[in-house]
Amino acid sequence: MSWKPSAASADRLRAKLDDEFETVAKPEGLRRTSDARRGADAAGQGSNDAPPDQWQRSSEMRAAGRKGASGRYGSRAGSAREGEASGGDPSGGDPSGGDPSGGEPSDPSRKAKAPPKGPSLKMRAVGYLSRREHAREELARKLASHAEDPAEVDTVLDALEKEGWLSTERFAQSLVHRRASRQGAARIVQELRQHGVDDNQVAELREQLRATEYDRALEVWKRKFDAKPEDRAAYAKQARFLASRGFAHDVIRRILGAGDDE
Repeated sequence: MSWKPSAASADRLRAKLDDEFETVAKPEGLRRTSDARRGADAAGQGSNDAPPDQWQRSSEMRAAGRKGASGRYGSRAGSAREGEASGGDPSGGDPSGGDPSGGEPSDPSRKAKAPPKGPSLKMRAVGYLSRREHAREELARKLASHAEDPAEVDTVLDALEKEGWLSTERFAQSLVHRRASRQGAARIVQELRQHGVDDNQVAELREQLRATEYDRALEVWKRKFDAKPEDRAAYAKQARFLASRGFAHDVIRRILGAGDDE
């Protein structure tokens, strides 16, 4: 006669085996759930009955965990959506474009003015003067395109004159020295006036040039022709050349002689 275990013995054996298996393979949370399930089976409750308190607490804990996770990430997305709907910055900044730290809004017009590129007006002026002498009016024309305010040019020129860098009188003397060997008094005087040299100084320089006009014209004529004109055409050609250089007509007649059409 074979021994047949009772239903209660079978349940206890199955519970023991489950307990041993869960001890090895399942974490603590699942072990408590298995214990609760075995307790429910031992009490005769079916799978369709209401879960025990342990199951309910576990379900509530899991639901709370999911809700917390979704709350952490969902609240940020929700605030971003609310910011977009209100026309603001999704990142939570000031929609007016101001400083998120609470400062005043940035204004592009308040940016500091960038320093001008290239050398200063004074350095440009010194560069021009280092090459040759300049009259004040001539140097002012050259600096005008590099200045924002005409008053700046006058200030620089005043400082250069005070320091001895700029001198219109010195420029006039230099111009006469460069032109005298090739041009007559009329041509040189015209150029002096174009550069704004004072009329009194121009008159004084003209007298000096007139005193040496004949000798200078004779040297220019010799370098170009060095022979008296033989006919009216040659006379007209040589006279036009000397006149274009700015020499006086009386000086030209002394060099070429009295022409037939005098």
